[in-house]
Amino acid sequence: MIGLVVMMAAFAQSADAQTSFKHISMEYIVALGDPNANSGNGAQLWGLWHQDPGPRGCMLGDYEKLKSSGGIAPAQWKFDNNDWWLEEHGSIMEKPDFPLPPGKYVVTGGREVTSVLTVYPMDKDGIERWELDNGAKLYDVTHLPCHAARYTPAGSDNSCTPAMAQRTVFPVAPGVPMPTIKGCQKQEYSVLFVIGVAVD
Repeated sequence: MIGLVVMMAAFAQSADAQTSFKHISMEYIVALGDPNANSGNGAQLWGLWHQDPGPRGCMLGDYEKLKSSGGIAPAQWKFDNNDWWLEEHGSIMEKPDFPLPPGKYVVTGGREVTSVLTVYPMDKDGIERWELDNGAKLYDVTHLPCHAARYTPAGSDNSCTPAMAQRTVFPVAPGVPMPTIKGCQKQEYSVLFVIGVAVD
């Protein structure tokens, strides 16, 4: 965390002089897109966690306990059996907030690159455009060890549940896809750390 604070301070000195940024407690964007892209459409399909969802999650082995509590996790979020998320250690996570609000975000993957992600206001067709500055690519600001996979029912038989996940495949190593789960459609997202936001 200290390294990211230093990174933010260095970034603030080199950022566009027309825009002021403030450091924030880390937040997490989940993004879809070509890893080699510098810009594109579709940010309306991106989401934001204001807190780290991993520690707030429930391990797969505790799924029955989660069900018996009415789907209310100890961290007080509500499990949705039609739209649920897993991370690389096998923790069931709360859903991010959708869509990603327009604005400027200082993002990093915790490696060499820090960039400003600009998310433009939604157009008349409901599309949000996004762009990274200084030629950064989506891959450059993705935190590679983090996996965020979204599971939704592939059919109407209610068979898409965390109970169907094979627990022995966890933890999932960087670069290895999250597991497919019988009865579910899977969508994997890139995870970006947000360490600053533009000040109005």
